[in-house]
Amino acid sequence: MKSKMSFPSQEGEAHPSRCPDNSAFKQQKLPAWKPQLTIATVLSSFFLIGTFCILVGVCLILSANSVREIQIDYSDKCSDCSKLRENSSNWNKECHCSVNFTLEEDILDDVFMYYGLENFYQNHRRYVISRSDAQLLGRNVNIQKSYCAPFTTYRNGTPMAPCGAIANSMFNDTIDLFYNHNSSVIQVPLLKTGNSWWTDKNVKFRNPKSYNLSSAFAGTARPPYWQKPAYLLDEEDEKNTGYINDDLIIWMRVSAFATFRNLYRRVRRIGEFADGLPAGNYTFRISYNFPVTKFKGRKHVILSTVVWSGGSNPFLGIAYVVTGTAATLTGFGITAIHLKLKKKKAYFQK
Repeated sequence: MKSKMSFPSQEGEAHPSRCPDNSAFKQQKLPAWKPQLTIATVLSSFFLIGTFCILVGVCLILSANSVREIQIDYSDKCSDCSKLRENSSNWNKECHCSVNFTLEEDILDDVFMYYGLENFYQNHRRYVISRSDAQLLGRNVNIQKSYCAPFTTYRNGTPMAPCGAIANSMFNDTIDLFYNHNSSVIQVPLLKTGNSWWTDKNVKFRNPKSYNLSSAFAGTARPPYWQKPAYLLDEEDEKNTGYINDDLIIWMRVSAFATFRNLYRRVRRIGEFADGLPAGNYTFRISYNFPVTKFKGRKHVILSTVVWSGGSNPFLGIAYVVTGTAATLTGFGITAIHLKLKKKKAYFQK
């Protein structure tokens, strides 16, 4: 039986060797497969990959172009409210504005309402970490030790709930949609729940445990830019208020880009809107609360449908087409080089 090699130390003691065992695995003697790159296999790989990517890209682009979408910029149309909100002392004054638009064709199937922001940078490091995940889980934690500063406590020591710059800057415009039909005005029913991810609603965000929600938030105060405390975010549905409010959950998932959109509502398919939004005249009635002029931002409302590939963003399809085209052109380039070298070789062999 083989024994491991050992070497004596200076004191005469033996130490086991650090050499790996003489096995096929540890000595890297296992059989291996090495592909033989012939001109046929290389060219067929490039052309197959290129064809596949181009076909997938075309399908994605056609799918994205089939999405029905209308986008309304209400930054200038609500200019009076915008000027009012420039002064932070007017935070408790209500301001409303209306934006009219027309749908030339029906928007069938499920219709989603988004709000869009431009030039709003959520990707700054201090902004991204300015939150307390433990607090949003309903735990009783000391937020002074979190990254929420300077939005942790008020001067009198009252902690903010929720704390941090992300929660404090939450989008808080209220947007209602009305359908002007035969000289009558019908409010379009909108769903404000079921818009967030299941994992966020049931795992990452929880309310503090108490016999009622107002007592759970006792001893805390709303963030400075909020108009009401967290437990009153949705007074009609106790399953959509506090830290498990869909609007808050969606806002806390920050965007990587300065221009982004977040899901706000879904059209409830009942009555006149059972098949979607019929063609006709509509009005957005907006309670304007979110100021954007100080950072030269813009605000939009988007009505859109979705398809199997998602929304109307064609970026993924374009990326596939570009990749497929590059692979195909590379294949043609290798073919041309191969034919040229083959012709030169045949010339010298004569």
